[in-house]
Amino acid sequence: MNALFRFDSTFDGLLTAVFDAYSRRTFPDLLLPEGEPLPLFHGEPHTVVTDPVKAERVWKGLQQKLSPSALTCLMQCWLAEEPDTPMLLFRYIRKAINAPRSIETNFADADVLAFSRMWKRVDWERNRLMQFIRFQKAADGTYFAAVEPEKNALPLIVEHFRDRFADQTWLIYDIRRAYGYYYDKVEVREVSFEPTDRTRHLVTGRLDDAMMDKDERLFRQLWQSYFKAVCIKERLNPRKHRQDMPVRYWKHLTEKQNQSVETEPTVGEG
Repeated sequence: MNALFRFDSTFDGLLTAVFDAYSRRTFPDLLLPEGEPLPLFHGEPHTVVTDPVKAERVWKGLQQKLSPSALTCLMQCWLAEEPDTPMLLFRYIRKAINAPRSIETNFADADVLAFSRMWKRVDWERNRLMQFIRFQKAADGTYFAAVEPEKNALPLIVEHFRDRFADQTWLIYDIRRAYGYYYDKVEVREVSFEPTDRTRHLVTGRLDDAMMDKDERLFRQLWQSYFKAVCIKERLNPRKHRQDMPVRYWKHLTEKQNQSVETEPTVGEG
């Protein structure tokens, strides 16, 4: 029978599961979120009750086994939200604790290699978010941007935008996960809103005319005109363009509005 642990799908819950596994001397074959159907054949599931004290003890143990950069990668990998993320990280943590020396560069180990590749996917999403966020100016002066990343990478870019736009009020909102970060020129706060008629832009990703700053439409037109003007038609390479700027981001890019995926020009590429 497979050993099965249920947990609350939080990072502290994962660390608590590690603590429980060592305490019980039973290591799970499956880590399932609460509420997910059980597999056909399984033993009596153990329900992990998230405990910050237990989680902290495991984290302190990992600090003795992994470098600060590897610990950062571990937290970032949690944001991958892939089906095998919990079990992969559980196995990685267990191997890190049990190994006599650091496992960070042991890419001959399948889990270490998979961990490295998962982190690269999350970091790729982080970089793309910083490149492809486009703000819209609202009537109250707030700059609003909608995103829909595959990985939950929004927390990884907040510091970048706080430093870069320290003198502006802004809201970056993940409309797929219904949360975002609001900066009021003093501090950044995580926010979430219930969908209403007044918050349609948090579903569509676009400000209504009534909510838009009076000059925002003009700025959009200027940016679209500039984008077309700098296009080098003789160097069109749509395939390369879609590789560098994946189509899934185009929905929220000002320069891509009302343009065809098939006929989209490539700027300065050959």
